[in-house]
Amino acid sequence: MMRTYFFLMVFLWSCIFHVIHVMPSQKRTNKHSGSERLTGLSENDGKTLHRTKRGWMWNQFFLLEEYTGPDTQYVGKLHTDQDKGDGNLKYILTGDGAGSLFIIDENTGDIHAAKKLDREEKSLYVLRAKAIDRKTGRQVEPESEFIIKIHDINDNEPKFTKDMYTASIPEMSRVGTSVIQVTATDADDANYGNSAKVVYSILQGQPYFSVDPETGIIKTALPDMSRENREQYQVVIQAKDMGGQMGGLSGTTTVNITLTDVNDNPPRFPQSTYQFSSPESAPPGTRLGRIKANDPDVGENAEIEYSISNGDGSDMFDIVTDKDTQEGIITVKKHLDFESKMLYTLRVEATNTHPDPRFLQLGPFKDTALLKISVEDIDEPPVFSRPWYLIEVDEDAKEGSIIGQVVAQDPDITKNAIKYSVDRHTDLDRVFNIYSGNGSLFISKPLDREETPWHNITVIATEINNPKQSSQIPVFIRILDINDHAPEFSKYYETFVCENAKAGQLIQTVSAVDKDEPPRGHKFFFELVPEFAVHPNFSIVDNKDNTAGILTRRNGYSRSKMSTYLLPIIIFDNDYPIQSSTSTLTIRVCACDSWGNMQSCNTEALLLPAGLSTGALVAILLCIIILLVLVVLFTALKRQRKKEPLIVSKDDVRDNIVTYNDEGGGEEDTQAFDIGTLRNPEAREESKMRRDVIPETIFQIRRTAPLWENIDVQDFIHRRLKENDLDPAAPPYDSLATYAYEGNDSIANSLSSLESLTTEGNQDYDYLSDWGPRFKKLADMYGGEDSDQD
Repeated sequence: MMRTYFFLMVFLWSCIFHVIHVMPSQKRTNKHSGSERLTGLSENDGKTLHRTKRGWMWNQFFLLEEYTGPDTQYVGKLHTDQDKGDGNLKYILTGDGAGSLFIIDENTGDIHAAKKLDREEKSLYVLRAKAIDRKTGRQVEPESEFIIKIHDINDNEPKFTKDMYTASIPEMSRVGTSVIQVTATDADDANYGNSAKVVYSILQGQPYFSVDPETGIIKTALPDMSRENREQYQVVIQAKDMGGQMGGLSGTTTVNITLTDVNDNPPRFPQSTYQFSSPESAPPGTRLGRIKANDPDVGENAEIEYSISNGDGSDMFDIVTDKDTQEGIITVKKHLDFESKMLYTLRVEATNTHPDPRFLQLGPFKDTALLKISVEDIDEPPVFSRPWYLIEVDEDAKEGSIIGQVVAQDPDITKNAIKYSVDRHTDLDRVFNIYSGNGSLFISKPLDREETPWHNITVIATEINNPKQSSQIPVFIRILDINDHAPEFSKYYETFVCENAKAGQLIQTVSAVDKDEPPRGHKFFFELVPEFAVHPNFSIVDNKDNTAGILTRRNGYSRSKMSTYLLPIIIFDNDYPIQSSTSTLTIRVCACDSWGNMQSCNTEALLLPAGLSTGALVAILLCIIILLVLVVLFTALKRQRKKEPLIVSKDDVRDNIVTYNDEGGGEEDTQAFDIGTLRNPEAREESKMRRDVIPETIFQIRRTAPLWENIDVQDFIHRRLKENDLDPAAPPYDSLATYAYEGNDSIANSLSSLESLTTEGNQDYDYLSDWGPRFKKLADMYGGEDSDQD
């Protein structure tokens, strides 16, 4: 109702200034028009023409926005003093909104607003008007510009820049601490009335917050607001125009305010005493439980560090902080022993890691609690008196000798009896053994330091009442050396002496080794055996550094008289008991050059001429090599001329026919190789000369003895071979002589099918059945008519 009344008052005030009808006035004419005089001759009468004064008659137009009346809103009237009211003039309107927003009556010049206008969209319209003569079409007045201003009314409520604001402020802030500023704008004209004057007020959020009515800054209104009590606040702010007066328009927004955490609360244990228990067998690092101090703060303000401040178990237990859950984890730090201590008492402290200095006056930001840990007894395995044992024994110790003892006991209160044993996986040869009752170790087999200087065995201690409870300990047995090995040459020496050697010349340095290892180190002595104490050829000198030198005792040595000398040497050590051995040094006599370099030590070299030089020897060797190469080449050429072998490969599946590829002397040669003579031993050989070899007259042709009475094939072939070897008329090259002697006739005659071609008719093979079981298969193949048909 008040808004309607306000609009009505504004409308009536605006109408007072509107000019409904403008009358001609000399005063206005002088202001808005000019007079002009034109002189000229008319085409009709030639008279001089005079132009009268004329001008536009209007004031500035004003229009009220948001008009809602039933008719179009009247703006004003255009009029010129040239208008006589006879309808000869025509008014034309152009410019902003002409024809659409603003309509002019071309006869009267009345202007109306055709639509509702909004000042917030456009507050000023510039238009141009002109008047023309309908008959001539000429302008009676020049085009003139005028303005239509839109008067504002309070039709827009204030609007905030955001529909919702979010802000935060630390808890425990002082009164008047700024939180956030909100801003609202009004689209109405700020220069016209109070339509755009905005005032802020708080509708929701009191008494915690307040707002500045002019700036919109929200501030705290209560002191010491605690996040732990309330964290979220929703504040509603109103912005109202017209300076907040009644009838003004308003808009609201919501501000969500969060109180952020500060470290204003110390940690607190929910109980003063905690109870835990641990078995005594728990290894270090075992977790026993968790404790937690409560801190209502969040984030880093709630981070807690746990520690053990004091107590009788501070060195036996430890506490660490779980960063994820802010809990303290109790762990075992050292091995526990129920028999030593059964209960531990600790004082645990929880402290904030990020205290806030502003709130230190509230008290210490830490808390303490009492922690009691009881140790539980369990059945433990035996415990040895040492972590390991080292025993030393001489290698000549007798079997059955006790070399040491291991000791273990049951740590429990019951003190169960213990038995000892040796882990045979560590003593496969069973060199050592142990008395099960007292843990004494003794030797079962002889020891040899040179073979095994160390023995590492494991001894097991087991409770008799509970065999599952056992423990083991390493025992290192070192075998001590005794002097039971004699020294000997360190290697085999190849010693020589030059024939032209001088007396006192060093020909060899020898050294010795000993398998023993005396504590003071090795010390060897060298000397000749007593039988050769004064050797006429060589002597030995001990260098006192475990080496000795072999020296010559005369000038010159002769290989022809003595090519090798044997020098027996005795080597002693200095340990107890003293050990010695005799080693023989072999010394060869060799030929050397003038610088003492060995050239030859073989006795065969003495057979060569004395004046034969090295160059001559090389020349002789080259000649021998050339001759050997020539012989090899000649042999290779002869082999290439050889024909293919007489014997066909065994892989040939054809009929096994022996081929004799001897060409002989042609058709006239009937004596070269008489195959019939070989097959028939009764055929006598005639004295015929061979045609393939030129006979020598100095040799007499020998005749072979008849062999028809000898039926031994092997003896026959041997005799033929011997005759061929002794025959001077035999070819000078390698030849193959084939003897196909078959021996006497068989009672079965020939079974070859080669002769069956000359036999007329079918042969009778029934006699094969009478030859016994060996010929049964052959009789089945050839005997009877059935076999032929098959």
